[in-house]
Amino acid sequence: MGEVQIFKCPNCDGAITFDSESQKMKCPFCESEYDIRHLLEHEERTNPDLRDDMHWDSFGGQQWEKGESEGLHTYQCNACGGQVVADATTGATHCPYCDNPVVMYNQFSGELKPDLVLPFKVDKDAAVAALKNHYMGKALLPKVFKNENHIREVKGLYVPVWLFNTNADAHVRYKATRTRSWSDSRNDYTETSYYAVIRAGTLGFTNVPVDGSKKMNDAMMESIEPFRMEDAVDFHTAYLSGYLADKYDVDAQSSVKRANQRIRASTEQAFAATVTGFDSVTAENSNIRLSDGKVKYALFPVWILNTVWQGRKFTFAINGQTGKIVGDLPLDQGAYRRWLLGVSGGVAAVIYALSYLFWLL
Repeated sequence: MGEVQIFKCPNCDGAITFDSESQKMKCPFCESEYDIRHLLEHEERTNPDLRDDMHWDSFGGQQWEKGESEGLHTYQCNACGGQVVADATTGATHCPYCDNPVVMYNQFSGELKPDLVLPFKVDKDAAVAALKNHYMGKALLPKVFKNENHIREVKGLYVPVWLFNTNADAHVRYKATRTRSWSDSRNDYTETSYYAVIRAGTLGFTNVPVDGSKKMNDAMMESIEPFRMEDAVDFHTAYLSGYLADKYDVDAQSSVKRANQRIRASTEQAFAATVTGFDSVTAENSNIRLSDGKVKYALFPVWILNTVWQGRKFTFAINGQTGKIVGDLPLDQGAYRRWLLGVSGGVAAVIYALSYLFWLL
């Protein structure tokens, strides 16, 4: 047997059944009656058989021109496996992700050339100042974090990012309610009205970023957004001078899932903001179709500092354009206990003094 189609009442959203007496579909809750033909038309309008089509037409990245990458070298970290690109002036350094020492070992080759780069606007001194300001007033922070020499180990890194551009045609259906209450001399009444609300339209998305590095924490990278794309320029190796650049190890195709998630969330949020004047609103169905989807490959500027304390790694990231900083801070338990004992001792002394004063009185 085929699946039995269950209709909901367009008036109150209750499940309705066929009434043999009236030869119509009847709601047992609000007693509304409907012809089956009208119900089918209503169902087709409010529940269109549409499916997501979130596919992308083209992916970014360019081929290197002959000799263009000869001044670049790579190093591989034996601890975390990261491969980072730098210019020929960098000999030995530390991995920006896990802080282990590494040595440049071969000529750079084999990866796509970025389409765009966002040059650093926050220099090292400004990054150091941002870290010091972040630590300011945190008396219980372990001393290793505040060490001047350690803070100056912050590294400038170009993080690989895929930029997604598309138009999103969306159709979203909501169930909304309005409730009113009143009373008379004998009873209290509550009436709930149900509505099917449809929103459809097209949104344009430009430069939706998705981190292309497995080593860079995605949540951290998104937390230091936004990056100002109006400052983007065509890529040239000269922008790498004095900085490191991570090689992408998550390709554009593998980044599509995260891009689609960000586009869907933004689309649903934008459409939901237009459904107003109701007591409750619930999204029942949404579908999105992408058109003219294109992807570019870019490098974003980030200052990174890693600190290991009591066997745990703490990473701080600073937006290389705006100076926005993100990172967790630990609590020095020894300092905290000393502080707590001091507070407890102070409170005990106050209580003793007050008790003695009352005794005298």
